[in-house]
Amino acid sequence: MAAEKQKIGSSHWVLIIALLVSAMACYLLIEPYVNSIVMAFIISLLMFPVHSWISQKMPSHPNYASLLSCVILTVIVVIPLTIVFGAIVQQGSKFSQNLYHWVTNGGIDSFFNHPLVVKAVDFSNNYLPFNPLNPQEIGDKIAKFSTSFGTKLVGISAKVLGDATNFVVDFFLMLFVLFFLLRDHEKVINTLRHIVPLSRSQEDKLLIEIEQVSKSAVMGSFLTAIAQGIAGGIGMGIAGFPGLFWGTMMGFTSFIPVVGTALIWLPATLYLLASGDINWAIFLGIWSIAVVGSIDNILRPFLMQGSAGMNTLMIFFSLLGGIQLFGLIGLIYGPLIFAITVVLFKMYEEEFHSFLNWQDKN
Repeated sequence: MAAEKQKIGSSHWVLIIALLVSAMACYLLIEPYVNSIVMAFIISLLMFPVHSWISQKMPSHPNYASLLSCVILTVIVVIPLTIVFGAIVQQGSKFSQNLYHWVTNGGIDSFFNHPLVVKAVDFSNNYLPFNPLNPQEIGDKIAKFSTSFGTKLVGISAKVLGDATNFVVDFFLMLFVLFFLLRDHEKVINTLRHIVPLSRSQEDKLLIEIEQVSKSAVMGSFLTAIAQGIAGGIGMGIAGFPGLFWGTMMGFTSFIPVVGTALIWLPATLYLLASGDINWAIFLGIWSIAVVGSIDNILRPFLMQGSAGMNTLMIFFSLLGGIQLFGLIGLIYGPLIFAITVVLFKMYEEEFHSFLNWQDKN
C-alpha cells in the first residue's frame, strides 16, 4: 500500500513538473503579446458594464454583442486619438515658428537682460555648486533648438506614423482577445476558479482585488493624466500658449512621479515672468498649483483607494517601480503586483493564524 501511495505521489509530481514546463513554453510563445492580452483583460473589466447592457438587448446573439462592444471601444479610442494627434502636430509647428521668430528678433537677449534673470544668474554662479551659467551659451542652445524643433517634430511625427503599423497590430490583437473575453466571460472566470487551488472564499478575494486594482490603476493613472492635461491645456491656452499641444505634454508628464506637470508649467511661468507678463505669470502659477496640482493630490488617491488598502507610500513605489521595470504599462502592473501580494499575505495570515499567535507568545 505504501509503495502504491509513493507511486501515485511520484506520478503527481511528474504531472505537475510537466505542466509547469508546458506552461513556461506557452508563456514564451505568447510573451511578445502579453501586454495586449493583459490590456484586453483589464479593458474587459472596464467595458463589462456596457457589454452587459448590450447583451441584455441581444440575449440570443452573444457574438454580435461582443463585436458591438469592440466597435464602440474602437470608435472611442481611435477617432479622438487621430484628431488630437493632428492638432498636436499643427500647434507644435506653430509654436516652433513663433519660437524661431522670438529668437531671431532678439527675444533671448531681452530675456537675459531682464533684472530678475540677471539676479538669478548671478546668485546661481556665486552661491550654487553648479557650473557657471553663461547666458550667451544658453542663448545659442535655445537658438539651435528653435531652428531644429520643427524638424524634430516632423521626425517624431514620422516615427509615430511609422510605428502606427505596430500600434494597429497590437490594438487589433487586443480587440481580438477582448472579443472572446467579453463573450466567454463566465467560462473564463469559472475555468480560473477550477484551476486555481484555493478555496472559493480565497478565489473571491483574489478576483475581486484584481478587478478593483485594475480599474483603480487605469482610472487613477490615465484619468488623472487626462484631467491634468485638460486643466493644464486650458491654463496654458488662457496664458497665450498653444493649449492643446502643451496640455497634451502636461498629460504625459503627469506620469512622472514627484515632478509631474511642473516640468511644463514652471518654465512657462518663469518665461512669462521674465518677459514682463507678470499678471499672466501669476495666473499660470496659481492655476497650475491650485487646479492642476490639486487634481493629482485629490483625484489620483481617490481613484486608487481600492488598491487593497495600500497606503500612499506603497502606491507611490508601485507606480515608480512599475514604470522602471515595465515602462508605461507598469502603471498598471506595479499596483497590481503590490495589491495581489498584499491579498496573499492576508490569506497567509488567515491560514496560519493559530501558528502566528502561538509564535508571538513564545
